[in-house]
Amino acid sequence: MAFDYKKEYKEFYLPPKQPTLVTIPPMNFVAVQGKGDPNEPDGEYQAAMELLYGIAFTIKMSYKGSHKIDGYFEYVVPPLEGLWHQAGVDGVDYAHKETFEWTSMIRLPEFVTKAEFDWAVQEATAKKRKDFSKAEFFHYDEGLCVQCLHLGPYDSEPETLRQMDAFAEAQGYAVDFAARRHHEIYLSDPRRTVPEKCKTVLRHPIRKK
Repeated sequence: MAFDYKKEYKEFYLPPKQPTLVTIPPMNFVAVQGKGDPNEPDGEYQAAMELLYGIAFTIKMSYKGSHKIDGYFEYVVPPLEGLWHQAGVDGVDYAHKETFEWTSMIRLPEFVTKAEFDWAVQEATAKKRKDFSKAEFFHYDEGLCVQCLHLGPYDSEPETLRQMDAFAEAQGYAVDFAARRHHEIYLSDPRRTVPEKCKTVLRHPIRKK
């Protein structure tokens, strides 16, 4: 059976609906950085999706070709994630999505080195005849966070985030966006799920007061 990160690491991908504290270990991702409203039909964000999944599935299906990756195991491609930032804003301002600066990303299995990632970029570029140069091997050491499972449309996230930040405050912590970002993990496909049933993991980085 293929390894499924969501099932094996439930503390990271299937948290409760109540805020909890969690320490996230360092992870590697395929990532694309960009700016602008993610809902724009022909915007940078939609273009980034093609790059991310193109690389992710090139690596996943590599075992069927001649290139063998040392330590490879069959796995389910982890869910899409996003780090979100707006200049001068702590967290996110959903009323001004056009000012978003984002890093869209998909977790890479531990066997994917930078060299294997570079191979995947070259392979995807050759096979799909598309420029994958914006995709990067991204290392993120997130550390201590408050997180929660948000059920509902993305625009209703602020209430869940307020609950998370209040919980962290009550535990003696403060949000810390100095080097880390508002983080979302998308467990539902919005194209196939009604907004009221969308599941999103929300995380805010925190520090001891």
